[in-house]
Amino acid sequence: MHAWALILPGYSMTKLIYIDWPSAFALSSLTFLSLIITTFPSPLLIMSAFVGKYAEELIKNAKFIATPGKGILAADESTGTIGKRLASISVENVESNRQALRELLFTSPNALSYLSGVILFEETLYQKTSDGKPFVEVLQENNVIPGIKVDKGTVELAGTNGETTTQGFDSLGARCAQFYKAGARFAKWRAVLKIGPSEPSELSIQQNAQGLARYAIICQENGLVPIVEPEILTDGPHDINKCAAATEIVLAAVYKALSDHHVLLEGTLLKPNMVTPGSGSPKVAPEVVAEYTVAALRRTVPAAVPGVVFLSGGQSEEEATLNLNAINKLEALKPWTLSFSFGRALQQSTLKVWSGKKENVEKAQAAFLERCKANSDATLGKYGGGSGGGVASESLYEAGYKY
Repeated sequence: MHAWALILPGYSMTKLIYIDWPSAFALSSLTFLSLIITTFPSPLLIMSAFVGKYAEELIKNAKFIATPGKGILAADESTGTIGKRLASISVENVESNRQALRELLFTSPNALSYLSGVILFEETLYQKTSDGKPFVEVLQENNVIPGIKVDKGTVELAGTNGETTTQGFDSLGARCAQFYKAGARFAKWRAVLKIGPSEPSELSIQQNAQGLARYAIICQENGLVPIVEPEILTDGPHDINKCAAATEIVLAAVYKALSDHHVLLEGTLLKPNMVTPGSGSPKVAPEVVAEYTVAALRRTVPAAVPGVVFLSGGQSEEEATLNLNAINKLEALKPWTLSFSFGRALQQSTLKVWSGKKENVEKAQAAFLERCKANSDATLGKYGGGSGGGVASESLYEAGYKY
């Protein structure tokens, strides 16, 4: 079933007209239009969007995740990726150590008050604390919505110069339904694009945009708010202008694809890169990043989207926070909540302090709380700096970064 949303004087835009398409098409176009005009006088515009049994829930959850002052912890690293993190502190990559790190994060006193969502890896969705409480319940009791990574990583896109497409469509609907039953209420799918002499190519842009749209509608059919993540890697010597151009082209293609697939935008979130120079170019001030980033969003992202949650893209913890703060301080019309969905940029200091030792848990949780609060302040444009010493100022860039 589809719903037609009418923009009408005196009517709420959240009101949807449910259309039984076989019956509607049985009517002549004149009869159908007369019915609409009789029911709702003076219609200005009619649009279509998919609406299933979860529509109201999707809109509610997306709006909650986009609560000003809150953001998302991306704790969805694959077993291989988290293994690299653990190896950096000389900790073995076994389930008990992965569980211990997750428990440290999810039970940090007061830290969850600055979060509205946590993205989990499938293993973590079913894990429990050392006391036997499921992580999902820990999050829910702290008013944090559990989410789940549903893609299966990237593979090379044939016919391109090393560009990629994302896999994971096999049984995606069934997996989403299963994750919903387990307590997840939103999902994440990462598409990866790169900047080069001829990249991103039109083939890469279209393949990844269509993939994101297909994923998004499957999620919505099964009750999960889709986080749409078209990440443009920072790899390369390009300047900020080239990143801005690529970002705008990619986002425009993504929202065209979402529209073509009838995705309910009010029940989605966007997770883009900030617009920055490439890894081989000099850095620019946060205010410059803010101007380019907001301009790219204003030119491409519909106001119906409730929130934009930025990825950190290998920036240091402090750099990501300062850039987010500048984005929110910028005086411009911004119809969406602008927040964060950080992984490394929320966890790196915590990881180093913890180092796999029980006696360091309390100090590590204090470090995590500090980063959560700093980024919460940044979503409101109120971060004054001062939490960026030591590890927080270290670059987290990895060429060709994969989860």
